[in-house]
Amino acid sequence: MSHVYSTDAPKKATNLSINSDLLRQAKAYGINLSATLEASLEALIRKEKEKRWLEENRDAIEAYNEKIRKHGTVGQSIRGIGGTV
Repeated sequence: MSHVYSTDAPKKATNLSINSDLLRQAKAYGINLSATLEASLEALIRKEKEKRWLEENRDAIEAYNEKIRKHGTVGQSIRGIGGTV
C-alpha cells in the first residue's frame, strides 16, 4: 500500500504533551514514539481522505448504483440476466 505522505520529506522536531505513565511504559517496552506517531497519523489521514472522497463522490456513486439497479451490469446483460445496458 502506498503512503499518503511523502516519505522523502525531512523530519521536523516538535513538542508534544504525553501522559507521563504512557511515556514511561512506552520507553520500558522500547516503543519508538516517532515511528508509532507517524504510523498512527498516516492511518488517521488515510481514513479521513477516504471519508472525504466518499463524501465528494457520493452523488456519482449513487447515480451509478441506481443505473445498475435499473439496468444491471454489462456482464449480466451478456449472460441474459438483469436489465439491459
